[in-house]
Amino acid sequence: MSYLENKFFLLAITFGIYFFAKLLQKKTGIVLLNPILLAIAAIIVFLKTFNISYDTYNEGGQLIEFWLKPAVVALGVPLYLQLETIKKQLMPIILSQLAGCVVGVVSVVVIAKLMGASQAVILSLAPKSVTTPIAMEVTKTIEGIPSLTAAVVVCVGLLGAILGFKTLKLLRVNSPIAQGLSMGTAAHAVGTSTAMDVSGKYGAYASLGLTLNGIFTALLTPTILRLLGFL
Repeated sequence: MSYLENKFFLLAITFGIYFFAKLLQKKTGIVLLNPILLAIAAIIVFLKTFNISYDTYNEGGQLIEFWLKPAVVALGVPLYLQLETIKKQLMPIILSQLAGCVVGVVSVVVIAKLMGASQAVILSLAPKSVTTPIAMEVTKTIEGIPSLTAAVVVCVGLLGAILGFKTLKLLRVNSPIAQGLSMGTAAHAVGTSTAMDVSGKYGAYASLGLTLNGIFTALLTPTILRLLGFL
C-alpha cells in the first residue's frame, strides 16, 4: 500500500477527482455540486479511509500550490482585454471596491466579536475575502492564525461560487460589470473562476474586483482594526 503515499500518485488522484467533479457539475448543472467543494470532500474521505496524513499528502500538494500565485497573475489577461472600458469607469470602480473592502472587514470582525470569538480568531477572519496568498500575509502582519485564515478564505470562496450569482439575481443586480466586480470582491479567486465560466466580460471585472480588493485589504486592514479597537 506504500504507493498510496507516493506524492505523484496523490497528485494524480487530486487531478482525477477534480476532473470528475467538474464533469459531474457540467452534466447535472447543479450549482451546489461545486468541483472544488466536491474535490475537497472526496480527498478528505480518501485520506481518512487509507489513513494518509496531511503532511504526506501535502508533499504532492505543494506541486499544485506553487501555481496559485502565477494563476492569480494570469487573471490579468481578461482584465487587459477590457482595459479601455474599465478606464472610462475607473473612479466608480475604485470607490465601489474601497466600500467593498471596508464593509467586508468591518462586518466580519464585528459579527465575530458579538458572537464571542477570541482576539486571534477575529484577526484571522479580517482578510477573509481576498485570495489565499494575500490573506495569509495580512494575517501574519496582524498576528492572526494563517492556517485558520486559509480555511476561511476557501469557505468564503466556495460560498460565493455557489450562491453569489443567485444572490445578485435575487437582489436584482443585473449589470455584468456589477456582478463581476461583486464576485471578485466577495469571493476572490474561486468567485472569479465562476465568473469566467459565465463569460470573459464577467471574468475580467471579477479579476479587477479580486485585484483591487486584495490591494485595499492588504493596505487598510491594520488601520481599520486599529480604529475599531482590535489592535
